[in-house]
Amino acid sequence: MTTYETMPFHLETERLILRPWAESDAAEFCALLSERGKGTPTVEHIRTSIAELLTATATTGIALLPIQRRDEGDFIGYCGLIIGRSTVEEPEIAYELFQRVHGCGYATEAARAVLDAAIATGRKRLWSTVGAWNSPSLRVLEKLGFERDHVSTEDNGEVVWLTRSLP
Repeated sequence: MTTYETMPFHLETERLILRPWAESDAAEFCALLSERGKGTPTVEHIRTSIAELLTATATTGIALLPIQRRDEGDFIGYCGLIIGRSTVEEPEIAYELFQRVHGCGYATEAARAVLDAAIATGRKRLWSTVGAWNSPSLRVLEKLGFERDHVSTEDNGEVVWLTRSLP
């Protein structure tokens, strides 16, 4: 197995700050997940999830990071690298933002910063998996140079698998 550099856990863009999770993110993270329409997890459950994310980060050297807007200072979602349906050698890029900030270019901006961070680790390829219905996310990935690899069918519908080779 190849050894990779640890991903930077603090990323900044013109409008955004991506940083490590804090327990204080739990309530906003709950609110974000409730937008999926599948109920609202408890704050205690999310605190446990945050602890698990931090443990996974320490083990893998990759991270899913909260996104906050630089000027407003508010939590608007998350973006980062995960193992997900892939591997630590070729992780997935993942992101989710509050509906109220969709269409502002934040997902593309955050994902571009994470893409640069992935390149800095020495990895050669990233994956992403997106519901076939999610045209906005597919457009974000297209802008970042991801290409469709294949489609699978899962319990929640068709999933598009995309890849991007890294320099």
